[in-house]
Amino acid sequence: MFSTPDAMTARPLPRQSPNSDNSSFDTAERTPVAALKELVARLHREQHKIQNLLSSLGFALRSFNNLNQFLELIPLMAARVTDADGGALILLKPNGQIRLELLHCQEGQGCQDIRQAIEMATRQLRTIDKETDGDTEAVTTTPAVVFNDFQESLDEQVGHYLGADVQLFGAPILVKNAERGRLYIFSRDPEYSWSGTRQRLVRLVADQTAVAIANDELTVELRKKERLDRELEIGADIQLRLLPRQCPEIEGVELAARCQTADRVGGDYYDFIPTNYDQIREKNPNSKEANDGHKTSVPWSIVIGDVMGKGVPAGLIMTMTRGMLRAEVLNRHSPGKILQHLNRVMYADLENSHRFVTLFYSEYDPETKILSYSNAAHNPPVLWQASTRSLKTLDTWGMLIGLEVDSQYEEAQVQLAPGDTIIYYTDGFTDAANQNGERFDEEKLVEAFRWACEHGSGSQEVLDYLFEQVQQFIGATNRNGDDMTLVVMQVKGN
Repeated sequence: MFSTPDAMTARPLPRQSPNSDNSSFDTAERTPVAALKELVARLHREQHKIQNLLSSLGFALRSFNNLNQFLELIPLMAARVTDADGGALILLKPNGQIRLELLHCQEGQGCQDIRQAIEMATRQLRTIDKETDGDTEAVTTTPAVVFNDFQESLDEQVGHYLGADVQLFGAPILVKNAERGRLYIFSRDPEYSWSGTRQRLVRLVADQTAVAIANDELTVELRKKERLDRELEIGADIQLRLLPRQCPEIEGVELAARCQTADRVGGDYYDFIPTNYDQIREKNPNSKEANDGHKTSVPWSIVIGDVMGKGVPAGLIMTMTRGMLRAEVLNRHSPGKILQHLNRVMYADLENSHRFVTLFYSEYDPETKILSYSNAAHNPPVLWQASTRSLKTLDTWGMLIGLEVDSQYEEAQVQLAPGDTIIYYTDGFTDAANQNGERFDEEKLVEAFRWACEHGSGSQEVLDYLFEQVQQFIGATNRNGDDMTLVVMQVKGN
C-alpha cells in the first residue's frame, strides 16, 4: 500500500490489530465504563507521545548546530512515534537534484530490502535526470517543475520497488512553499493502518524538518551577509584613506572639502595633487610639512569627479581613476592633455564595465593666482567674484571619460583675486530631492552659495552652510540617495 499527501488513505483491513489506532471496543463483552476508561487511557498515551515528540524535536533544534546531526534523527523519531518499522528521509538540492538519503529501520532482511528499494528508486530518478538533461550538473526545468516531477516519480518508484506488502506513507518537506524532499514511514505488518493521528504525526515531523532546513539556510545567508558587511567596511575604510585626510595649506588659499556617500562605498572623488613633487622636496627635504605639500607656493591640482553609479563597482573605478590621474599629473602636461591621456588609458576598462566618469581638473598657481582648468562633462564649478559680486561658471567642452577613445578636451584660465570663492560639487547636491519629488537644483545651489559669499563666510563656513541647506531641503530625517561631495576654494584677502 502506498500513500501520497493528496491521497493519504490506507487499504481497508480485514480485522483490527492491537497496534491499530482505529480499534473498536466490543461493548457486548465489556462494560461501557471499562471501554470509556480504556479510551481515556489511550488518549493520554497519544497525548504523552505527541508531547515527547514535540519536546525532543524542540531540544534537537536548539541543541544541534549542525543540520546533518538533526536530520539523522528524523527517520528514527518518525518511526518510533508512529510505531512503524522504519523511516526514510530523501532531500533535494535547490536545483532539484537529490543530495541526501537517510534510512532507519530494524535490523534484518526487511531492512536490507527497504534500503535496496530506496536506493533503486533514487538511482532510477538520477538516470532519468541524466537522460533528460544530458548533464548531471544541469537542470533545464524550473525548480517548481522539478519538485513536482520528483514527488510523483519518487512516490511511484518507491512504491514499485517496495511492493504491496509494505504499508507506506509519505509527507512532503516544504521550505518556502517549495518541496525540498520527502519523509517516508513504512511497516511490514499487514494489520498496520495509517490512522489520522499517525498521519498528522508524520506531517508534524516533516514540518519540523522543513523548519530546521530553513533555519540552516537563513544562518548561511546571515553569515554571508556578515562577511560582505565586513568586506564593505574594509572597502569603505580604504576608500576613506584614499581621499585627502585634510586640505593642504596652499599659499594664499583657504580650502574646505567633504564627501558624504549614500552607501558605505561611493563613486565620488576629489583630490589635491601637487604638480611638482621635486620642487616640494627641494625646498626642505627633511621637512614633514614640505613633503606633505604644506605652506608651499608650487602649483596644485584640484580635482573633483563622479563615477556613474554607486556602491562597490563605482568605488573600485574611483580608486582606479585616482591612481591613474595622480600618475598622469607627474607628466606636467596641460589640463586638457591630462584628461585626454587619462581617457585613453581608462577607455578599455570603462567600456568593459559599461560605466563612465565625469571629471573636472584644475591647476592653481599661487604666485600668479591663475586657475587653469578642463572639464570632462562634470558639473561646472561656480566662481564668486568678490570685486563685482557676481557669479560665473567655469566650464569647457569635453566628453565623459570612457565614452570615446579619441576625445579632445578644451582648456581655459581665469584670473582670481582676493575674496574670490569657487565651489566644486557633484550631482548629488543638485539631484537631492524632498518628499514631494522636488530637486535641489543648480538654481537653489547657486542662490545658497551667493548668500554665503555675500555674508563674508570663509571656505569652511560656506561648505557647512551648503550641506545644511541641502539637508533642510530634503528633510532632517531623510537621507540623500546619491553621493554628495563639495570642495570650497577661497582666495585669501590682502
